[in-house]
Amino acid sequence: MPRQQPGPGEISVDVYAAATCGTDLKSYRRGHPKLFPALPARFGHEFAGVVDAVGRGVDDFQVGQRVVAANTAPCGSCWACTKQRPSLCENLSFLNGAFAEQVVIPAPIVARNTYVLPETVSFASAAPLEPLSTVVHGMAEADVALGDTVAVNGCGPIGLMFIRLSKLRGARVIATDMSSLRLAQARSAGADVTVDLTEMSDTAERSAAVRDLTEGRRGADIAIEAVGLPEVWEQTVEMLRPGGTGVLFGGPKAGSRFSVDAVAMHYSEYTLKGVFHHTPQYVRVALDLLASGALDGESLISEVRPLEALVDSLEDMAAGKGAKYLLDPRVAA
Repeated sequence: MPRQQPGPGEISVDVYAAATCGTDLKSYRRGHPKLFPALPARFGHEFAGVVDAVGRGVDDFQVGQRVVAANTAPCGSCWACTKQRPSLCENLSFLNGAFAEQVVIPAPIVARNTYVLPETVSFASAAPLEPLSTVVHGMAEADVALGDTVAVNGCGPIGLMFIRLSKLRGARVIATDMSSLRLAQARSAGADVTVDLTEMSDTAERSAAVRDLTEGRRGADIAIEAVGLPEVWEQTVEMLRPGGTGVLFGGPKAGSRFSVDAVAMHYSEYTLKGVFHHTPQYVRVALDLLASGALDGESLISEVRPLEALVDSLEDMAAGKGAKYLLDPRVAA
């Protein structure tokens, strides 16, 4: 495709690193009603690079600056934004097209959710800023406290970030998965205990295995779902202690349903929270975490590949061969 020139309020960025993510994989498999309402469409939204042109009216960014941008920006004026719920904005501006040599950032995202990249943060570390921002949102909703026991269900890139940030909060972390590779990555991320669910037949057995590892076998203070499967949502709720909080984070496919034991919900006073997306506030916090060295985005990358390896990389993610791949247009195929 020909290179685009940025319009008013827009900037053009030479892409130095573009990361694959679970949303990319889901979109590749079945489309996405919000990200891709019409096809064909440009693809990719986790990236970092260097500004190569600025549109009319842009004063905060200059050619040659290293930048990173989130994939959306809220409008600031709809009912959700005025109620301080910008992740639910009715008029989100979206960015797609980062799996390319160049991407143009829409004006609303330039104005509200694009950042100069500190020299201490590499392009590869900054590329996964968007998913880290969503996890920062999830952590804010979970309200993990010093000494809490946190169960993280699913040890893909999102789960690994939840593990790392929970450890930074001073929590004890139990991580579950059905992949020995991902469980090993969970231990490297700081998980205190890992549970392989492969041989466990149902959610009751899986949740009991986690409760057995908690004080008095009462269950986790906080349980986080990072997979996007209804059965894992149920497993997450079932491993909570009385008064515990469940964070239902993974995005399930359309039409999904899950059930909750109404008696347990009532008498155990569970708090269940659905968490979606990020906000400019959480993006800023995520960037500060990367800049401080508290979290390194490169640790999530399984391999650096050329741009032409996109489809193979998505297929390898689906097969469990890697967690996240970094596509660098400057790498020869």
